[in-house]
Amino acid sequence: MRAFADAATDKSTVGQPRKVEYKNGPTVLALSGGGADGAFGAGVLSGWSETKQRPEFTIVSGVSTGALIAPFAFLGPAYDGVLREMYTSGYAEEFVRAAHYGNALFGTGLISAERAKAIISHFIDQHLIDEIAREHRKGRRLFVVTTNLDAQRPVVWDLGAIAASGRADARSVFSDVVTASASFPGAFSPVLINVEADGQNFAEMHADGAMTAPIFVGTERILKSMAAAPASARKSIYVLINTKLEPSFEVTASTSWQVSSRALWTLVRAERVAGVQSIYEFAHRNGFVFNLTYIPNSISDKGSTEFDTGYMRSLFDYGYKLGLSGRAWRSSLPRPD
Repeated sequence: MRAFADAATDKSTVGQPRKVEYKNGPTVLALSGGGADGAFGAGVLSGWSETKQRPEFTIVSGVSTGALIAPFAFLGPAYDGVLREMYTSGYAEEFVRAAHYGNALFGTGLISAERAKAIISHFIDQHLIDEIAREHRKGRRLFVVTTNLDAQRPVVWDLGAIAASGRADARSVFSDVVTASASFPGAFSPVLINVEADGQNFAEMHADGAMTAPIFVGTERILKSMAAAPASARKSIYVLINTKLEPSFEVTASTSWQVSSRALWTLVRAERVAGVQSIYEFAHRNGFVFNLTYIPNSISDKGSTEFDTGYMRSLFDYGYKLGLSGRAWRSSLPRPD
């Protein structure tokens, strides 16, 4: 579990935000993974926008499907239409159509890295890069986490710094990082990202950020600097979990596949809950208002693994109504029982 990271371990983090005038007080939005269930987060953000109460976030961070949402959440309500299109127009089913068993047999995943990047890059144009660069220069930060499979550790990427770098390949690197963060092993091939260290150029293998950081709010150093804001400034952390957190009962069939699958999901859920717990404790120690939302167990997940458009539209609509109701966010942790 890595809810926080030391900036010294981050390849592309360029330091803490310079002093800025907070519109709503220092505010963090952390977006988890969840695959097709990212439709929930997209819906919550869109519905929240309609209330006119959605803040301009100082920091937005994302892992896995949260990394797909993060750039658009960072730029605010003007991009809610893009989020709706991503998760409800049927575009996500491109991932299912791109799956090929030959890739798994002779490659490293059902969906090649090149194909996954092509699908995701459809929404990452130069205008988006320019707008993110503009906000980065104001002192706001956009983070995405990948897992370096070679080193077995999370890597935090400052996408705003990449966007503002002026490099000719900034858009391509930006797309590589987002694609890598969303690349669940086995289904998606890992992404090779060219890096330089000690004067040597080489390719690192990066994959789903949720493997090493199920939820990430920011580097502790930056969050500490935000915690030092005047007492009159309302400091808030919003944790948006694009999946279920509460335990659910399900009779597990006595087969190796069912037992392994159930055990893996139990492990992932426990890691995610532990991450939320650490953020909750950090928030209360440092004067942040803690806010949490996640998918309740009452919502059926039939169709989630197939990126079924009907399922994603239904989940988006549920999230939208929840965000619009003003009751999306809770200040407590999920029940342990």
